[in-house]
Amino acid sequence: MDPIVAILSEDYRRFPKDQTYEIYAENVYFEDPLNRFYGVARYRQMIGWMAQWFDTPRIDLETIERQENTIKTQWTLHWKAPLPWKPPIAISGWSELQLDDQNLIVSHIDYWNCSRLDVVKQHFGR
Repeated sequence: MDPIVAILSEDYRRFPKDQTYEIYAENVYFEDPLNRFYGVARYRQMIGWMAQWFDTPRIDLETIERQENTIKTQWTLHWKAPLPWKPPIAISGWSELQLDDQNLIVSHIDYWNCSRLDVVKQHFGR
């Protein structure tokens, strides 16, 4: 297995604990439907926030493949919302990661298979 694919597979399995931030370029670009920023420090902060505020967050990795300098993953992110009734939330989606010549991730873009409104509705049983 490709070394970076193996590292990412393990990171998904352990998420959000013990992520391997060394595989990201210092000024990595990150984007998802809620965030857009540069920097591995900010990426680490976002993962830390999720670990602190979400109850039992995890990512189920469905597929991961590398073609040249692009890695594509399909996944489902799960957690229980920090509300008194602890609604279970799930977002399925995919990521496209771009690598530079040193095999560092320079771009990590997440796409969701649902809208932000669909995620809000899950908090209220819809």
